[in-house]
Amino acid sequence: MMMYFYSINRIVMLKKIILLLLIVLLNSCAKEENISNEQMTQPEVLSSGVFEPTSGINVMGGVTIYKNGTQRNVTLTNFSISEGPDLKVYLSTTNTPDTFISLGDLTTATTYTIPQEADLNVYTYVLIHCETYNHLYAIASLTAN
Repeated sequence: MMMYFYSINRIVMLKKIILLLLIVLLNSCAKEENISNEQMTQPEVLSSGVFEPTSGINVMGGVTIYKNGTQRNVTLTNFSISEGPDLKVYLSTTNTPDTFISLGDLTTATTYTIPQEADLNVYTYVLIHCETYNHLYAIASLTAN
């Protein structure tokens, strides 16, 4: 009788150990992610356009304005342009570089941050402009989505 009692206790103890190991194993496999609400939101497309070249320039591609949280960006898509010195990306109120915000040098980077104070109802063009020779290379008129 004592042998039978010992076997039952041993089986119960073994089940408890296995259960404890399973709990530990399952908890260690849980991946903890700390994702903010801003990271969870998909970027919102605000406007977009297609680049048109000026005389003697080859350009291809488009531009999209995205909003992700509070940040807004200009993204050049499938973009290529004739080589030129000192090319800049402008957010402009007209299709000429008269009143504009410089977003920076045209580089291999395709995304440029728009300053918070820029009113996208007023700045409705993206321009590629050579500052050194004051030559406009390409114009994209933005259409709200």
